Amino acid sequence: MNILLTNDDGIHAEGIQILAETLLQNESFKIFIVAPDHERSATGHAITMHRPLRAEETRFFHNSSLKGWSVNGTPADCVKLAVEYLLPDKPDLVVSGINRGANLGTDVLYSGTVSAAIEAVILGIPGLAVSLTEREKPDFRFSANFILRMISKICKKNHLPQDTLLNVNIPGKTRSEIKGVAVTRLGVRVYHNAFQKRVDPRGNSYYWLAGELLDNLDPEKEADTDVFAIQNSNISITPIQFNLTNFQLMDKLKEIDWGI
Repeated sequence: MNILLTNDDGIHAEGIQILAETLLQNESFKIFIVAPDHERSATGHAITMHRPLRAEETRFFHNSSLKGWSVNGTPADCVKLAVEYLLPDKPDLVVSGINRGANLGTDVLYSGTVSAAIEAVILGIPGLAVSLTEREKPDFRFSANFILRMISKICKKNHLPQDTLLNVNIPGKTRSEIKGVAVTRLGVRVYHNAFQKRVDPRGNSYYWLAGELLDNLDPEKEADTDVFAIQNSNISITPIQFNLTNFQLMDKLKEIDWGI
């Protein structure tokens, strides 16, 4: 099985390196790594069109036998370039991560991690986006081993269609503290005071995107969401499709006489 690994934290990030080493425990997996040459978090699904992309072979510092390509582009660029040019064969699966920090709810629209998996789906390849919610002292080992088992299970039962990606968020807790696995829908994440205004030494104003996350959930309405699952120490698995069409509204719009 050919697996392409990418991320938005950069090719030298600990998460992708530990994931690559762990997946190699399965001798039937052949691992390819194509990832940004530096952190490209929150780039969404941006692609590079107005400057050339460069891909350089790079060896991993954790495991000198592992090598991949570092690309001066976005996560979506990495998947497109890998599938359409760099790799000898089309991969059977694209795994994006392990990301440092959560990708939950509406934040997936900003996420470079999730967008890389979406790009895989656009190209007809099943995708996984994987995030560890702990940012301060992340331990990627448990997450990597969970993904190793997960890939084996979903591939064995053929539970990953080509038009859907799985967005996986894993609590930053010890194995004994994690209660289980929840299959979820996307929740909503709301931020308060999202910008901070500051003044530079020349008196010009500039702005930092910051703010406080408001996760005051209603258990009766949001118990099946990814945000609720993580808050309650569960691993969250959310199937996502990129087709954003509101099919119900289509039928209503068809009933309108547009007068043309």
